[in-house]
Amino acid sequence: MIGIGERVGTLVGVRVSGPGREFLIDDEPVDIFIEDGRISDIAPTGAVAPQGEILEGNGAWAVPGLWDNHVHTVQWALAAERVALGSAASASEAAAIMAAAAPLPDGRKVGSGFRDAMWPDHPTLALLDSVTGEVPTYLINADVHSTWLNSAALRLEGFASADGMLREQDAFEISRRLNAVDPVRGDAAVRDAGERAASRGVTGLVDFDMAWNADAWPRRVAAGFAAHRVEFAIYPFDLERAIRAGLRSGELHQDEDAPEAGRDLIHVGPLKIISDGSLGTRTAACSHAYPGDPENFGVLTVPPAELAELLTVATGAGLAVAVHAIGDRAVTGALDAFTASGAVGTIEHAQLVRHADLARFGRLGIIASVQPQHALDDRDLVGRHWAGQTSIGYPLGALRDAGVELRFGSDAPVAPLDPWQAIAAAVTRTDDDRDPWHPEERLTREQALRASVRSSVRPGELADVALCGYDPLTASGADLRGMPVTATMVAGRLTYGA
Repeated sequence: MIGIGERVGTLVGVRVSGPGREFLIDDEPVDIFIEDGRISDIAPTGAVAPQGEILEGNGAWAVPGLWDNHVHTVQWALAAERVALGSAASASEAAAIMAAAAPLPDGRKVGSGFRDAMWPDHPTLALLDSVTGEVPTYLINADVHSTWLNSAALRLEGFASADGMLREQDAFEISRRLNAVDPVRGDAAVRDAGERAASRGVTGLVDFDMAWNADAWPRRVAAGFAAHRVEFAIYPFDLERAIRAGLRSGELHQDEDAPEAGRDLIHVGPLKIISDGSLGTRTAACSHAYPGDPENFGVLTVPPAELAELLTVATGAGLAVAVHAIGDRAVTGALDAFTASGAVGTIEHAQLVRHADLARFGRLGIIASVQPQHALDDRDLVGRHWAGQTSIGYPLGALRDAGVELRFGSDAPVAPLDPWQAIAAAVTRTDDDRDPWHPEERLTREQALRASVRSSVRPGELADVALCGYDPLTASGADLRGMPVTATMVAGRLTYGA
């Protein structure tokens, strides 16, 4: 039996689905032959003698390896050791959960995943202090754009807040500090998380961790990480450092003596710029004010001239860009900056888009890097906080119809790192017993799968392949969400299954 980390020579008895299927005359089982990490041939099962190590497919469906195009890797990995707050229905309940939680080894209590935008009460410093006392306690919003700290944590971090809430840049700074754990501990968490991702068919991700990732990923590979490919982002605070280091998007970034299993996995990604806030924190920059707060139109965290300058500098240095823009004012500003600079890259999230901007999006060739599960997680928030907005909320079909390339992600830990959830959300636009939310924005199964992969199952392509229990082009929404994955390969090397 072939083991994890071994190279597959022949994948026997599989059926191809998704990109690459169009080159086959029927859906009968085939054998896929792999040489030097690439698919060398595909033939009807048994027509050609197997070569190398054999992996029995047993009739499973072979699809191109899946990508998650938006992950905060260390924060996602560390979420496993933090207190889950997604079930808290009020500030009082969230505070009580933290009161009962055990401190981490460093003496701090850290929880994540709360959604205060729907709570009947408000987070206050007095409430959190009353149940946590002198134990430094941190609660991270599901959207990561705000954090709720008690007085002990505020003193420890050197911040002041009347209600204990820190938003945007201050909140990001708290997350950066909490994520800056000992590299041995952090890398172990990332390695474990990578194995979980491989179990869902993931063969690559874009890492938006707010840190200097150019050192972290080669170190992880040197220590044995080999679960999937990575494109790592750079943030503006490290832009000059990246330019001095000669980093250019798309280039391989690994030590020459990296272990064989981890070679060719790490590439330089884009410059990531956060240009506005979020819906959950009520800071996404919108055309219309938030209900009950007539002066609040959200925030543009990067002024338009500065945004255009950042894109221009990045383009001159050979860096693509990824602009976080959630509200429609931010999306318009991002498109303006792309137009002025000639930059290439993505707009991340694009959760509220003006009708007039759809065509611009397509004409500019900007990729929409979106998270379909967010539409379902946020549908009640939209009903409360964006009911007065006139732009399109969480568009998928509208963007695609405008000629915009879509790439799917999770924004993990905001949503689980599971591309099948994203695919199901895009196809069904519901994940409970309610009717589909804005069904006109649904995608076909083929379109959703294509937005989740970077290759196809055909000769000449990288042998990044996942084996699935159902045909994703015919599976129900429930079966897509729970898609059984029996094996995952990166360049023909087994990363999950046997």
